[in-house]
Amino acid sequence: MDTGLLRKFEKAKTYAEERSRMTVESMVVHFSGVNNPHRVEYRDGSWHCDCEFFVGRNECSHTMALDMVLTGMLPQPV
Repeated sequence: MDTGLLRKFEKAKTYAEERSRMTVESMVVHFSGVNNPHRVEYRDGSWHCDCEFFVGRNECSHTMALDMVLTGMLPQPV
């Protein structure tokens, strides 16, 4: 690994440890669910999932898992 790339790798490790430097504005995640595949999108400050459980509840296991994975990286609701 060249010196420049090594310095970038070290900087990337620092950023990864300091999640507060990052905020997710929008994203799409495809879940390989137990029963079916699902598409989960984060936009306009909230999650949207195509699974049946999400409809009417605005929350499901897919969105909960993403909240856990992205702890501290999503904007807090106002």
